[in-house]
Amino acid sequence: MLRISNVKISVLDNTDEHIKKKIEKLIHNKINTFKIVKKSIDARKELLFVYTFDIDVDNEDKVLKDNNNVVKTPNEEYIFPELGTEELTNRPVVVGSGPAGLFLGYFLAKYGYKPIIIERGEKIEDRVKSVDEFWKTNKLNENSNPIFGEGGAGTFSDGKLNTLVKDKYNRIREVFKIFVDSGAPEEIMYENKPHIGTDVLRNVVINLRNKIIRYGGEFRYNTCLTNLVINNNKLEKIIVNNNEEIITNNVFLAIGHSARDTYYMLNDNNIKMLPKPFAVGLRIIHKEEQISKDLYGDNYKLLPPANYKLTYTTKEGRGVYSFCMCPGGYVINASSENGYLSINGMSDYKRDSKFSNSALVVTVNGKDYGEGLFDGLNFQKELERKTYEIGNGSIPVQKYEDFVNNTVSEVKTDGIKGSYVSKDLNLILPDYISSSIKEAMPHFSKIINSFERDAILLGTETRTSSPLTILRNEDGMSNIEGIYPVGEGAGYSGGITTSAVDGIIQAENFAKRFKPID
Repeated sequence: MLRISNVKISVLDNTDEHIKKKIEKLIHNKINTFKIVKKSIDARKELLFVYTFDIDVDNEDKVLKDNNNVVKTPNEEYIFPELGTEELTNRPVVVGSGPAGLFLGYFLAKYGYKPIIIERGEKIEDRVKSVDEFWKTNKLNENSNPIFGEGGAGTFSDGKLNTLVKDKYNRIREVFKIFVDSGAPEEIMYENKPHIGTDVLRNVVINLRNKIIRYGGEFRYNTCLTNLVINNNKLEKIIVNNNEEIITNNVFLAIGHSARDTYYMLNDNNIKMLPKPFAVGLRIIHKEEQISKDLYGDNYKLLPPANYKLTYTTKEGRGVYSFCMCPGGYVINASSENGYLSINGMSDYKRDSKFSNSALVVTVNGKDYGEGLFDGLNFQKELERKTYEIGNGSIPVQKYEDFVNNTVSEVKTDGIKGSYVSKDLNLILPDYISSSIKEAMPHFSKIINSFERDAILLGTETRTSSPLTILRNEDGMSNIEGIYPVGEGAGYSGGITTSAVDGIIQAENFAKRFKPID
């Protein structure tokens, strides 16, 4: 097979017949078959799909010699490392069943390590019911909600898989293959900004769980890690639900970025951690049609709902950027603690809600909230507490023009999951955050003409990433032997794909040392 890149096809002519003729014209040669490898949209002058294809031709050597943009199709097979020889005393435990925990558990199970995966929340079938009840009644289950539960926080999001991380070991491709084999749409293998959608992702999680069980893994739900038993700097066992012991010498902390009680417990057990900067801000809702027409022009209906990524640096040097953009999605109440309120974005696979939203966040660091280990975490909590109090448990919302003028008028929208109420968001945010967003908005409107028009802002987006890093060495282990930090909650990833990849990396680290369980 050969690979040809940068094949541009008009959105109006995007048929297999036209694509085949275009490739043959470019290489001056007939082709037998073609397969999409990458696909993106170029809307700068006219609407184009930009493709990379793998093609089958009869005379490869001649085509390679005559075409500079054609290469041999590379080997993209993922290879798991050779397994170790050290005996395992007992089964490893994975704490958390988000993407890091699930993919870690998948590879541990596949190669014979029979992991126990503990999850503080419910299995996805029950978790969906708890979340729907929360959005209807504001009755929160603190262990099973849009943040905690099987599948992790990403299960109640857009299911975005795009990442800028380089992939020389083909781990990302392997993640996508496993997703597709578990029910995800096949186009995630080649789309420039792939996504699964929360509705499809729920079934993918169930299928992935069942694969892990078939390989010998075990799931325990409603099971929260509450303590560690350490002797001579080595893990001896863990305590769950405050009173149950699980004997294990190896535990993987795939805890997610919001397990604040777990961070406190780890600190009490002298697990080394460091604070790290993050970003906080608001969410913004527009009509999806409005954004798509601005970015794609009059033929916007020929394309999926438009995506955007915006960045700006304020006069004071602060970064302001869009985050977790959800075309055709909803803003959701994503709280995980009673008395605190945070929000997130979510889309189904079809992205057909008629609204688009994203976070507009501002970078913050220790100079803003203090240099102590938990100062960033406490800063997040204080913003969430104020958000909850001002909205009386409902999401505070405000028209953008009212936000600029510090006024309040009635807001009505169908783009929200959970109760909401019109309030002044300036009362929640520190001035340097609200003023940074106000400064950035006119700049964003130069890129998307209607960005300021009819926009609705919502508070508050606080959990863009973990406020802490759990330190680990080159073998993946913390300062305590047998404790392996992994994923976004440990500070080593951001989003579904990189978390899954970090889970694979930690499975590799473990497998290089230990032999499988008989």
